[in-house]
Amino acid sequence: MKTAKKGKVVRYNKWGYIFLIPFVTVYLIFQFIPLVSTIYNSFFENYRSGLTQIGPNFIGLENYQTLLTNGDLWTYTQNTLIMWVMGFVPQIIVSLLLGAWFSNPSLRLKCQRFFKTVIYLPNLIMASAFAMLFFTLFSDGGPINSMLIQMGILDEPFKFMSNVWSTRTLVAFMNFIMWFGNTTILLMAGMMGIDTSLFEAAEVDGATSTQVFFKITLPLLRPILIYVMITSLIGGLQMFDVPQILTNATGDPMRSTMTLIMYLNKHLFSKNYGLGGALSVMLFIITGILSMIVYKFSDSKEK
Repeated sequence: MKTAKKGKVVRYNKWGYIFLIPFVTVYLIFQFIPLVSTIYNSFFENYRSGLTQIGPNFIGLENYQTLLTNGDLWTYTQNTLIMWVMGFVPQIIVSLLLGAWFSNPSLRLKCQRFFKTVIYLPNLIMASAFAMLFFTLFSDGGPINSMLIQMGILDEPFKFMSNVWSTRTLVAFMNFIMWFGNTTILLMAGMMGIDTSLFEAAEVDGATSTQVFFKITLPLLRPILIYVMITSLIGGLQMFDVPQILTNATGDPMRSTMTLIMYLNKHLFSKNYGLGGALSVMLFIITGILSMIVYKFSDSKEK
């Protein structure tokens, strides 16, 4: 009897493996093989000098040594992290406030579906369209400068694209606008999954709404907050389209908005596949280390 039941379980299990075949195939073709190929190419000298193709010649770890001693890698990593933090901090604060607002049954908000849709809409707009819009709005002769001059705040147009912190702020603000809706939906889903009896018990004990938020809601949201932080960090390190279009691929002023992916794109555009492969591997390592730091810090804080 046991043998028959075991055989039946095995027959059912094979369907699980069959359904996994498409995912495994796609993963091998579009992720695993390119990853191995990138690591392999990173050990070779392979670039074009004018019309002459140099390589591929095996040079070991020289590409990595070039990146680590050049200094550009750390400068562009710093740029990327600064703009990510500038966008992520207001994003998580606004998302937490909106999530608590929408998930609070005592407020009985009307038209919730409409407001949730409006909040999520920027996430559906292409980043390139957003960047072009902001480039037009904040240009020297754009509507923002015209309004500020007419209101008497400025005497002459402010060069938003020529100032380091104004350009970084614009990039961070665009990333905030595009992604806070997605973060709000995730946090709101987590808040709605919390047992309402906990809030009722806190209310009976005389806890204020602020105490309920910091003592009950936030601790129980910790797993989702860690997920949001890590995925946002990974997305921030892959920041490309917004600063690429806003600065016309220059990373100006003074390369202060040049991100790691923009730096990688320059190597690939010049067909320097060896350095491009090494930079991709370094980006993978940096992402892994920072993600582990965020996870370990949050995990130790929870304990």
